[in-house]
Amino acid sequence: MDGEELTEQETALYDRQIRVWGADAQRRLSKSHILVCGLKGTVAEFCKNIVLAGVGSVTLVDDRVVTDESLPANFLILPHENHYNGKTLAEVCCDSLKEFNPMVHVAVERGDISTFGVEFFEKFDAAIISCCSLGKKKLINQKCRKLSKRVAFYTVECRGSCGEMFVDLQDYKYSKKKLEETIECQIEYPSFEEAILVPWRALPRRMSKLYFAMRVIEQFEDVEGRNPGETSIADRLGVLKLRKELCETNSLDESQIPDALLERLLTDTREFPPVCAIIGGILGQEVIKAISGKGDPLKNFFFFDAMDGKGLIEDISGPSTRS
Repeated sequence: MDGEELTEQETALYDRQIRVWGADAQRRLSKSHILVCGLKGTVAEFCKNIVLAGVGSVTLVDDRVVTDESLPANFLILPHENHYNGKTLAEVCCDSLKEFNPMVHVAVERGDISTFGVEFFEKFDAAIISCCSLGKKKLINQKCRKLSKRVAFYTVECRGSCGEMFVDLQDYKYSKKKLEETIECQIEYPSFEEAILVPWRALPRRMSKLYFAMRVIEQFEDVEGRNPGETSIADRLGVLKLRKELCETNSLDESQIPDALLERLLTDTREFPPVCAIIGGILGQEVIKAISGKGDPLKNFFFFDAMDGKGLIEDISGPSTRS
């Protein structure tokens, strides 16, 4: 991303944000390439934010056909059937995003992202993954880590009034200002698989209950061979049984994963637009920080629950990558 300077047109368009984070950060953004897979409401908010911020390009992957169920939380889809009849989510969102900022190249990549070779990911600076199974998240993260260049990896999921975000920046170096001097910092991140394999009994006692609940639902969907969100209250007994097994294995009291929270995650599978805006905004901010190399990045999980209005950052790492 080094080398080319901002054009006169870019400087004029992004003048306000250049005043906030500087010309060098904007230049890095303008030369960056972002991969996005899974286009629901939270990711739509994220895409809008980074397109307006002025990244170089955004590549969208989501071959699911647009249906009425896609409309409530995804504002990139116009509520007129003749506009999207037979089109995929990626195609419709691509058309809308191009109107936000014509200087950003927005394109569609068709196919199952889990089948793409390692070399496919090399052309990107960040990969944002949503609506994918547990196995796909692990696989894509592994492919990003096999590259000689660093590709920032993010997963994001929103279920009703709850949301979760994971960040893997690998071995990340950045600068921040402290008083009058600039300090060079370095953080080592675990992969997604390494993070979720950390034994629950090794985690802090005040760990977010949403972390444990999301892992139970995620594993239930994985065992049942379902896509994210393909659950209902009819799965309650199966989920409670899995919770019991996981808690026994990890020496965790079941009260750490309340019935009421699991039931909310099972039944509220649609996204809640205000939560999408919050998590999509934070995700956009984190990607901008990672690309620009400015500001303290989030490590490595973020949780939000609209029921109490709290956003929590949890560092879930093995001993070798703990801050």
